[in-house]
Amino acid sequence: MKKYISAIAMGAALLFSSCDDFLDKEPDFLSPDHYYKTSEQVESALNGVYNRLIDPNGRMYSKALYSYFAISDEAFYKNISINNIRVMQFDAGSLDIGRFWEALYEGVSRANYLLAYTDESALDTPEKAAMKGEALFLRGYYYFLLTSYFGEVPLKLTPTESPNEKPQGKASLEAIYTQIVKDMRDAEKLVLDIDQLGTNERVSKTAVQAVLARVYLKMAGAPLNDEARYADALTYANLVVSSAKHELNRDYQQIFINHSQDINDPGECIWEVGMYGNKIGTEDLAGSVGVENGILCRDVNIGYSGGAMQVTKRLYDAFEEGDLRRDWNIAPYYYDTDANTGVTSRKYFTEKQIYNRNPGKWRREYEIGTKAQLYNSTNFPIIRYSDVLLMKAEAINAVNHGPNDEAYEAINQVRRRAWGLDPAVPSPDCDLAGLGGEQEFLEAVQKERFCELCFEGQRKLDLIRWGIYVSTMNDYGREAAADGGSFSYAGNSGNNVTARNVLFPIPNNELTINKLMTQNPGW
Repeated sequence: MKKYISAIAMGAALLFSSCDDFLDKEPDFLSPDHYYKTSEQVESALNGVYNRLIDPNGRMYSKALYSYFAISDEAFYKNISINNIRVMQFDAGSLDIGRFWEALYEGVSRANYLLAYTDESALDTPEKAAMKGEALFLRGYYYFLLTSYFGEVPLKLTPTESPNEKPQGKASLEAIYTQIVKDMRDAEKLVLDIDQLGTNERVSKTAVQAVLARVYLKMAGAPLNDEARYADALTYANLVVSSAKHELNRDYQQIFINHSQDINDPGECIWEVGMYGNKIGTEDLAGSVGVENGILCRDVNIGYSGGAMQVTKRLYDAFEEGDLRRDWNIAPYYYDTDANTGVTSRKYFTEKQIYNRNPGKWRREYEIGTKAQLYNSTNFPIIRYSDVLLMKAEAINAVNHGPNDEAYEAINQVRRRAWGLDPAVPSPDCDLAGLGGEQEFLEAVQKERFCELCFEGQRKLDLIRWGIYVSTMNDYGREAAADGGSFSYAGNSGNNVTARNVLFPIPNNELTINKLMTQNPGW
């Protein structure tokens, strides 16, 4: 299905051992007198920028960013108790962390080359100029991920012309976010509308606006705590809403079935990572959505998952009576294969078996065609319309120091859909009203984001920007140890979290090569 972001072999796809080594290596595929002179060459280069969102080793949206890089109070890993990143025990020598750093800077570098070496004559129509806008946005987005996970990092905006270029130390958070906003706002003027693109696997104008709302909310929260940015977040959330190009899918579970069946739904899913194939053959842009974060099933024909991730009682209990999302996001069953007959069937959990359950958001049983054991073409949503509505509600509350009717309407649209109702029609069954004030409404938004966006890689980042990641994880650790029974180890990740875990460590390889770099606090 994913014809837009294809696997194209290109010199920029070379892998390197560290950010500094990567950014300072003399390029052997471009020289100052060589440019991307045709739109086809630009598109080929742009595909290379996009495909760093899918690291073949699983450290980007193919797996890590919604699983073991996103450890929160949503889920824990079965039978893992010590010495693993999945229980927050790792250090600066972690291969996963090092490869994540490299993949992000590969994306930055590819964008830098495209932006510097594209002949403007190749961008002579709005459709072609949009490719430059997409590259600008993606550079900003890679830096957004870098600073979200690593804090202050080197800010390099030009191609490397010589191996003798001096290495760079860390840029300030202010400088990094200024550049992110500049890249994205410049991109907003160039990229196409979603209806012109016809796919949400490429960046549209409303995708840029939605992500800018997310960036501004992050800037308003920890660590910058620039509260004036709440107004900017509201402006950009409103641009998405007022565009009338997106709407809530009336059926919550259908959003994720569509992903599994390679059905593009740009109404709800504003921007998603387009996976391709299942690694059976030559293509290497497959993902693992529904594998590590899927329902236990040993039968490949139904859809294999080892059921590695299991849910927390804290998440289960967050869902209210009548909320249909609970039994979709948290699967009430698993698949068991009879050892004698080989027949696989569903087995349902008892009411007390909460910690036994797996995430059920993406169910491999819905995949179409030949299935591979560990890989598939299921897309991953980076940002959905419901997220925009919840950001709007949060931003209004912060700007006005309390909710107004518009804030209530934004959050209630998401809740009505969760109850299986028309999002546009008020309902006493689920609508919130008359909450006590700014803090109480913020807590309602926080809870709604927990239920709506669980397993989409946002919970940890939300807790960090709210300044409550460490306290929330420690509280969760104590709860799970007390009530988890045979799953008391489920709280180990929470118990292991300290202040240093707000950021990842700078990888050892980077520190070894770049003497201007310094390690993050606590590592």
